[in-house]
Amino acid sequence: MAAGKTSPSPFGDSNAVSSETSSIAPHSRHGSEGGGTTTRHRDSGEKEKEKHQFRSYRLIGEYEQPWIKDKRMKKTRYNNWIVYTFMIIGFGVAGYICFAATQSVPKHDYCLILDETFKTLDPNVWNHEVQVDGYGTGSFDWTTTDPKNSFVDAEGLHIVPTLTNMSTPISNEQISNGFTVNLTADGSCTSTTPFNCAIHSNNTLGYTIPPVRSARLNTKGKKTIRYGKVEITAKMPAGDWLWPALWLVPQDDVYGAWPRSGEIDIAEARGNSPDYPLGGRDTYTSTLHWGPTTELNAFWRTTAGRKIRRTDFSKSFHTFGLEWSGDYMYTYLDSRLQQVLYVGIVGKGTPKNFWDRGQFEDVFVNNTLLPNPWAASPNRGAPFDQEFYLVMNVAVGSRNGWFLDGVGGKPWVDASTHLAPGAFYQHVDDWYPTWGEGNARGMTVKAVKMWQEGACK
Repeated sequence: MAAGKTSPSPFGDSNAVSSETSSIAPHSRHGSEGGGTTTRHRDSGEKEKEKHQFRSYRLIGEYEQPWIKDKRMKKTRYNNWIVYTFMIIGFGVAGYICFAATQSVPKHDYCLILDETFKTLDPNVWNHEVQVDGYGTGSFDWTTTDPKNSFVDAEGLHIVPTLTNMSTPISNEQISNGFTVNLTADGSCTSTTPFNCAIHSNNTLGYTIPPVRSARLNTKGKKTIRYGKVEITAKMPAGDWLWPALWLVPQDDVYGAWPRSGEIDIAEARGNSPDYPLGGRDTYTSTLHWGPTTELNAFWRTTAGRKIRRTDFSKSFHTFGLEWSGDYMYTYLDSRLQQVLYVGIVGKGTPKNFWDRGQFEDVFVNNTLLPNPWAASPNRGAPFDQEFYLVMNVAVGSRNGWFLDGVGGKPWVDASTHLAPGAFYQHVDDWYPTWGEGNARGMTVKAVKMWQEGACK
């Protein structure tokens, strides 16, 4: 193409690049960069355009402003001042309402009674529970003091389930037939009921030694609270049919056997994958258990869950909290602003007591009107008005409905009672590979704090 005239750049740079045809030096972002030059070409017949100069239209000199002298404009100014005044008043009222709302939030003194970071496992704080009975939920784990199942390292306290045949000399054949576990004989059982301390495997009758061993720790008789706060920083386990739990139970069962004396579940989860229909390890639940009988446990009136997205509770540490007073109870995740379960005890619209909350007044059992187990208490929050202690454990399986029959490939049926552990263990090749590697199959507790309501004495 024939070269034409060089047109001046609108920015005064004679080396500016034309979008029509150009000669560009390598890596040149500007025409003169790197010592090269770039020439812009146009057709010879095209006229050169003149450079446009900015022209200001600002008025120069004095000029009339009649609106300043217009008396009607004073009304406009007065109207503006009225609007501004009401805006200021509105902001002030809104600020007062917010301030008053914060002042209405109950404020309590708290005394820190436990600040545990697990440099060691302090026997002055923690007890191990050792049993083989499933603790009323029908779980399939045998809880132990074995350091394979509970130990402390730089991360904190680990509660890790292990296969019985891999952590003891007991073989698979003995798990299913001809072997006796007698925790009373070796003095390790913590239950006073013989049935909870011994089991004999019998293939004919379908009785199986617990195929998994785990750990369950508590602060019974050592650290208890009646009203206060609890915060537990923990990472949940990964693996099918694992059941981690952080919860409080009564020290003395003042109102009778469970659930009459209550239970406070701060956090319970399932180790199954997040696509598990009931919620896997991306979900946890907080619940209060209470009722005059086992069959009338009204937990469903006081339960709530929390689900997190794009991750799960086995990937990182979270703080699971409880705040409990005579007026209310609530659980939270990581911050008091992220409430999970809230149960009002005193206040407008709340039931007079838990008996009324459960609507038990017209319930008959065996043609007899059901008695109120909390009638003698003057507290609206009974049975949650007594000393409770902390329990932390990782159970495996259950026969109480925590894992629903026929959901998620569950390999046993709850109603099969003593046959369930054997059915569960027959599918070990299915569920064991889903358990995390090493400590990831267990719950890791980094810290535990407990506060008693009231000033320290």
